[in-house]
Amino acid sequence: METKKKGTVFEIERFAINDGPGIRTLVFLKGCPLACTWCSNPESQVGGPQIMWWKTRCLGCLRCVEVCPHAAIAAGPGGIVIDKERCTYCGLCAQGCNAEALTMVGKVMSVEDVMREISKDEGFYENSGGGVTFSGGEAFAQYPFLLELCKTAKKRRYHTCIETTGYTDWEKLKATAEYIDIFLYDLKCMDDEVHKKVTGVSNTLILENYIRLKKTNANIIVRVPVIPGINDDDENFRKMATFLAKHSPGCRIDLLPYHRLGISKYERLRMGYELPDLEPPPEKRMDEIKAFLEKEGFAVGIGGK
Repeated sequence: METKKKGTVFEIERFAINDGPGIRTLVFLKGCPLACTWCSNPESQVGGPQIMWWKTRCLGCLRCVEVCPHAAIAAGPGGIVIDKERCTYCGLCAQGCNAEALTMVGKVMSVEDVMREISKDEGFYENSGGGVTFSGGEAFAQYPFLLELCKTAKKRRYHTCIETTGYTDWEKLKATAEYIDIFLYDLKCMDDEVHKKVTGVSNTLILENYIRLKKTNANIIVRVPVIPGINDDDENFRKMATFLAKHSPGCRIDLLPYHRLGISKYERLRMGYELPDLEPPPEKRMDEIKAFLEKEGFAVGIGGK
């Protein structure tokens, strides 16, 4: 039976190999309750559609100013200026921009729309042991839509993964777990005060949900973004090893080194970036963290491999 559930998707990525086994399709849902200072997908943070302005593509024709029905766009000294209070994100400016300097980020899709896109990759799943991975933002920020996506994917016998911060109501996590083969579960900072400072939320619910989820015998891969000067210190990984040794000894941990690939998105969205000078962690430091965790009995990969 067709479901009427709809949600906002900001990207569907094909042929992904680092977000679960085999070749996968990644479905990115908009919206996130966290505000990580290093976030590489700022377009994922807001739940609704947004407009990106690509300065390098802009011809300065001001066609966007002409077509905007709400007078939300004007010419400024550094390019166009979008009044976010006036903008309704109708998309007419992006449609009228022949240079594609304005693009809409976030598309309202039904469950059937998403499944239609996923189904195009079925052949790759069968040959590689892959499937679909739901991500964000935080996918649970669109819980009713996410649940229907997961149910429908399992009905079609797709292997399913979900990337999550774990920051959601336990009942939502529990209800979805039935339809998820692997949880890719983020752990960032074990110190609660540090976690609040760099993500905007406490880690208490995240850790509690991890314990609850593990008790259901869910298949969990821990993912740790390694951010220099924020969570790459020895103490953080000692505390993490102690926590995981108690609740899931010998589990798999994927270390994800910080990268700068998302910085240009902040400029396109006219958002400030808090860590403009931060560099990726040295390979030596990543190897040191990996060696420590392996010594503690965990199976460790770097970059999802």
